[in-house]
Amino acid sequence: MASIRKRANKDGTVSYRVDVRLKGFPPQRATFARLTDAKQWGKNTEAAIKENRYFKTAEAQKHTLGELIDRYIRDVLPTKPKQETDQKQQLEWFKAEIGDYTLADITPAKIVECRDKLLTQASGKTKKPRAAATVVRYMAALSHAFTIAVNEWGWLDDTPMRKVKKPALPRGRVRFLSDDSQAPDGSVIDGERTRLLEACQASANPYLYTVVVLALSTGMRQGEIMGLTWDDVDLNQGRATLHDTKNGERRVVPLAGKALELLKAHAKVRSLQTPLLFPGKPLRGADGKVTYKPMDLRAPWNAALKMAGLEDFRFHDLRHSAASYLAMNGASLAEIAEVLGHKTLQMVKRYSHLSEAHTAGVVARMNARVFG
Repeated sequence: MASIRKRANKDGTVSYRVDVRLKGFPPQRATFARLTDAKQWGKNTEAAIKENRYFKTAEAQKHTLGELIDRYIRDVLPTKPKQETDQKQQLEWFKAEIGDYTLADITPAKIVECRDKLLTQASGKTKKPRAAATVVRYMAALSHAFTIAVNEWGWLDDTPMRKVKKPALPRGRVRFLSDDSQAPDGSVIDGERTRLLEACQASANPYLYTVVVLALSTGMRQGEIMGLTWDDVDLNQGRATLHDTKNGERRVVPLAGKALELLKAHAKVRSLQTPLLFPGKPLRGADGKVTYKPMDLRAPWNAALKMAGLEDFRFHDLRHSAASYLAMNGASLAEIAEVLGHKTLQMVKRYSHLSEAHTAGVVARMNARVFG
């Protein structure tokens, strides 16, 4: 029960001290100038403690968003090395904007103001507003920080991010290499894939052609390919094991056809100084020790694009090309997701229109078997 004591102050005024003591909970105390305020606080506090609401609210009033972000950057971000640099910058932006507010005062409305400012504020060298996808990443970083504060630190009862809508994202980019086509006179017109592969073969770089064929054959990302070591590759079984993927899960990638053939030939002339499949030039440190990093393919890749006459095409589009070829050759969305290493089908729905013929064939076969 709440107990209230009237106190006479030295300046002649009167105050009321409220003590709330409930078994199993630490005592709570507050002082008010008016008796009605004291009674109301005692009643509300006692009810909140009984309903397990009071102490969470008290924690939210004791900590600012800036404190939450500082602790998250210090304790949590080091466990996420791939995202650490970007997410630190994103969280520091929120800290500069609303970091002085207590967590109790961080409402969905305040976060919405930040979201809208991110969408309209000029940023970077281009001085253009951020893309919706970029703003979504900012919000995801803050959302995870709030989730940790709720679930692990007990600083909040719930996350305000739950009521904030993310910006709508544009449809995913689907840019893939075109096939050869036939001219009216019956001659063959080289498609983008043929021109690019020919340019890669003509490149002075010894690895470019093999890397591009690997990307087209498997859908692996550039970083995954360039990080491969010979211990990751089983040429007899025809597979490569990726230990360091974007989603953090190990993935086994089948190797077949031209890609496997090229890797077998590459294995015969591999460097014995490094386990990397595609090493750059040796680097000698101050201690005289020689190390290797994966080769930087930007210059030869850009030269090949120019020679092939390709525009608006990035290395990552080879991954889209692989997925598109899988879809057009009858692979289901689940199969494409498994090959590319996506945890959900959401990321591969952009290829669904390419597999419509396959889907129609499945439905036709089902109908023929059921209805004759």
